[in-house]
Amino acid sequence: MKIGLKWIVSFSLIAVVAIGGLFWNPDTDIANKGAFLTEDKIVGADVAWILAAAGLVLLMTPGLSFFYGGMVGRKNVISTMLQSFIALGVISMVWVVVGFSLSFGESLGITIAGKHYGIIGNPLSYPFFNGVGNLPHRIMAPTIPFILFALFQMKFAVITPAIITGSFAERVRFISYLLFIVLFSICIYTPLCHMVWHPDGLLNKYFGVKDFAGGTVVHMSAGFAALAGALVLGKRKNPHHEPSNIPYVLLGTGMLWFGWFGFNAGSALSASASAATAFGTTTIASASAMMTWIFFDRINGRSVSALGACIGAVVGLVAITPGCGFISIQESLFIGFISAIVSNLMVNWKALKKVDDTLDVFACHGVGGIMGMILTAIFAHGEKASLLHGGIEVFLHHLAALFLVSVFTFLGSLLLYKVTNAMITLRVSEESENMGLDLSQHQERFN
Repeated sequence: MKIGLKWIVSFSLIAVVAIGGLFWNPDTDIANKGAFLTEDKIVGADVAWILAAAGLVLLMTPGLSFFYGGMVGRKNVISTMLQSFIALGVISMVWVVVGFSLSFGESLGITIAGKHYGIIGNPLSYPFFNGVGNLPHRIMAPTIPFILFALFQMKFAVITPAIITGSFAERVRFISYLLFIVLFSICIYTPLCHMVWHPDGLLNKYFGVKDFAGGTVVHMSAGFAALAGALVLGKRKNPHHEPSNIPYVLLGTGMLWFGWFGFNAGSALSASASAATAFGTTTIASASAMMTWIFFDRINGRSVSALGACIGAVVGLVAITPGCGFISIQESLFIGFISAIVSNLMVNWKALKKVDDTLDVFACHGVGGIMGMILTAIFAHGEKASLLHGGIEVFLHHLAALFLVSVFTFLGSLLLYKVTNAMITLRVSEESENMGLDLSQHQERFN
């Protein structure tokens, strides 16, 4: 087998990262020692819960691989599952080297009316996790070790590019995909994460965006990147296929739902009432969306299907994510209901069908994230916290931020696909596509 230059370069980069970290001088890269509290401020219950929550969020990526793998044709099951699974390796390394610094490091940005607003973190704040120790951070993680906060956030960075894979499944080259998710993580995810979740971030501090667990940072960014990817790679030669394994989809949905408790309730960063609220709203919104989806399918002349139930449940999980800690159980029922209807309409919209988004990533994650962001700005509790609580300014700021995030993630991803394609061709050959990516890319077969 001929070994191309791209594989040698890729291996060399891994070697440089693995060996280079040993020689990084830890005395020069601690961003701000004064930002940390003393060890006695650590709360054991919070540590235990976030350790568990981080494990739950990690489980979501293998869950996503089963969810997507069961939906594609038999010739592409392994390749589709691996595209999700491999993010655990690629993005974890990127996160340690520079991703965490870009997301939560010292704010670099703009000044408006004498106030600083961050757009991205300083890459020299915590390179190779230097300076990310066992002390709690004064602002971002005051009751848990900062390294636990960094590792918890890493799981969010991992699953975001994995979500995108469903849009271009069955036609993307594996090595090109690896390059794209590295670029996406650095150029799209980290600045968005910084702007929304860093205390000095532009969307957080100036716009007041409420995103409890990632509706904007994770699902909207992945949804719009998925739409851009489907447009750039074009339609499959044979866009019609039967799902290969519905039990895989059911298994993946169960793993996602289970892991989502860590995703949402863990984002409270404490074993608290806020975590309990997020836990409750998460499961109720998903239940509501699942039931709404199957009955809405039926009254529109479609069968009640296991696939539909699973998609509906995931849409509910997506939609509740930004507001899970800010709303009531009653409101989560409505959010699951209305989001399922809107996403169902989008999945079956003929105009969107013309774009070959293989597994309807934009219609489910992108639209679900949009719905969650809008509904959070309508229902979030607290004085002037949302439209229903006297916060018209908050609602308008959310709409403005929604527009900015949509444009940034879509156009930014579009550019990154073009850059990736210029370096390594994104799409497999017609022969490889007909053979199936399992064999043509990995020399493996799903039995």
